[in-house]
Amino acid sequence: MCNRFVGTWKLVSSENFDDYMKELGVGLATRKLGGLARPDVIISMKGDIITIRTESTFKNTTISFKLGQQFDETTADDRKVKSVINLEKGSLVQVQKWNGKETTIKRRLVDGKMVV
Repeated sequence: MCNRFVGTWKLVSSENFDDYMKELGVGLATRKLGGLARPDVIISMKGDIITIRTESTFKNTTISFKLGQQFDETTADDRKVKSVINLEKGSLVQVQKWNGKETTIKRRLVDGKMVV
């Protein structure tokens, strides 16, 4: 089922991203740079290992993981989080936890586009 996500995805539009980053505690300068970024997201699979690479002029990040297994992640805004990603109803659902906080990132496919 994750094979559907394999490929290169380009950011076409972004809504409320600044508000989201502000809620996470991201500083103004980083939020402004993040808002200008138009990253490519490259998803690949090798066996049961999924890799998500995000490439932009601002910063590149890579995570590799097995579904349902917690892993350490350094986010694009340099938060150190514990993440776990599961496949739920056809969506990749990622939960990040750090310093008593939690956020959920849901990736799903709609009309041939990845919606986050």
